[in-house]
Amino acid sequence: MTGLLGIRGIGRTARGSGGGGRQALVQLLVLALVSAVGLVLGGTGASSAEAVSACVGRPAKTVKFATGELRVYRSRAYACAVTVAKNPGKRRQMSVQLQARGARPVGDSGRYTTRAGPVTVPALHRCIRATGSISGTSGSTGWILC
Repeated sequence: MTGLLGIRGIGRTARGSGGGGRQALVQLLVLALVSAVGLVLGGTGASSAEAVSACVGRPAKTVKFATGELRVYRSRAYACAVTVAKNPGKRRQMSVQLQARGARPVGDSGRYTTRAGPVTVPALHRCIRATGSISGTSGSTGWILC
């Protein structure tokens, strides 16, 4: 009898067969392979907005400006920010800066095609502010998440 994906032994119990360990190993390997293929195929349909978000956490604030947008994310104890270009392509000056109240700002600046950042700061029970710019045009959050 063939089970899942036409492989013998998948879906059968190993009671009394003596080869249960081998069947379990095959089942785990097939499951890992199917999961990996699903991730690869599912990942190709991701939009560019999802692809450039390198921060972990929930979106907390988005500030749009003429050449792009500043995105701030919040996890339990950290805040993260990226500046994303509206029209990715040629290299241009981009920057992002993130500061927790009472701490020094952390930033990333350079000539990028898609995004500046991510930058992360510890922000458990602290207000933060973020600033992002692309080619001289900028956006800022002011103090948020207080």
